[in-house]
Amino acid sequence: MKTVPKLTLEDARIIMEAAEQRSREIGVDMDIAITDDGGHLLMFHRMDGARITSIDIAISKAFTAAAARRSTRAYAQTSQPGGPAYGIHVSNQGRFMIFPGGLPIFVGQQIVGGIGCSSGHSDQDESVAQAGINAFLRSLPK
Repeated sequence: MKTVPKLTLEDARIIMEAAEQRSREIGVDMDIAITDDGGHLLMFHRMDGARITSIDIAISKAFTAAAARRSTRAYAQTSQPGGPAYGIHVSNQGRFMIFPGGLPIFVGQQIVGGIGCSSGHSDQDESVAQAGINAFLRSLPK
């Protein structure tokens, strides 16, 4: 039997708080989704000015990052016509997201979840997601 770490609701709160703080710092209200290691939604928040059209995008970014164990930026680069992952965006009933802004959450080498952010441009989305991950990793016991 293998024992694996799992994100808790408290972990998700730490991630969300830091992601929201970073979003406020850059002046872009975001849709922020956090999933467990299987891509199942643990927490979602749409800040007041975030785009309604970005709700599903943020959730799908988090799903993709957790389930594929890779950033959605990695797929944005490889899913172009002629690329090795071309066409992957139509997999998983269209949930597979190839827009940057989704990052996997690892503890050591173990995947524990994903975070997806949307409403800004790609670098802003990733910056907000990374801030959440960084806060979570800092919160872990040494």
